[in-house]
Amino acid sequence: MTRAALVSTDWLATHIDDPDLRIVDATWYMPNAGRDARAEFVQAHIPGAVFFDIDVIADRRTSLPHMLPDAETFGRAVGALGIGNRHRVIAYGGKNLVGAARAWWTFRAFGHHDVAVLDGGLPRWRQESRPLASGVPSPRPASFTAKLRPELVRDLAAMRDNVRTRREQVVDARSHGRFTGTEPEPRPGLQSGHIPGSVSLPYDRLFRDDGRLRDTDELVRIFDGAGVDRTRPITTTCGSGITAAVLALGLHTLGCHDAAVYDGSWTEWAGRADTPVDVTCSPGG
Repeated sequence: MTRAALVSTDWLATHIDDPDLRIVDATWYMPNAGRDARAEFVQAHIPGAVFFDIDVIADRRTSLPHMLPDAETFGRAVGALGIGNRHRVIAYGGKNLVGAARAWWTFRAFGHHDVAVLDGGLPRWRQESRPLASGVPSPRPASFTAKLRPELVRDLAAMRDNVRTRREQVVDARSHGRFTGTEPEPRPGLQSGHIPGSVSLPYDRLFRDDGRLRDTDELVRIFDGAGVDRTRPITTTCGSGITAAVLALGLHTLGCHDAAVYDGSWTEWAGRADTPVDVTCSPGG
């Protein structure tokens, strides 16, 4: 059964005690934000939630941030959070679904389809004065068998090849200034610019002022306006694979269920001396 990739706060409030439901707080901040997502979770979270640490449930053998772990590591980590293969997972985070969309994509990348994102996230839940819990939960461990779906993930080799073939469209979720090289990157030592042939679509354009995803007609206009052909293969990218997942989620709601994410994204691409960088404006910019 195919279920919606987004659920409302009303839906979650109604189903929060369903025995097959698992809620994950995937709030994430840039390292320079000066905020501690885990500490904030301990202070206040949606009742029943566990903390999905994007920086910990990751490949710790690389210097690149929060890269996907191997399937066994992922299965063991989410099993320890009390999540099994039979559970429906609802992910939430902060403003504009940052973190939540990455968790959603990660579960899908490891073969778990019954996963959705809370539209509006914790900010909307708070605005509606819904209940909150505090403290560190102690979930009962569950069994989760993960299997990577490589078609949803792109690596450096695939992106290099695509610069040559242009078989897939590459859509960049970073700000337009970072894309064109007129704004600095937030990570030290990285030049700004973009992968040759990619188009710019800052992820925050996908949201209403209240932090919820825009409706279908608006999303269609936004992706079309950026020059994205939704009938052709699409890979999304960003600074480190987080907001790229937001674009993938937006595309998913439009029926593009196989959009891939370049996991290493700009941190990997611009961190090398042997990858081409462009600063010219994309058609949709």
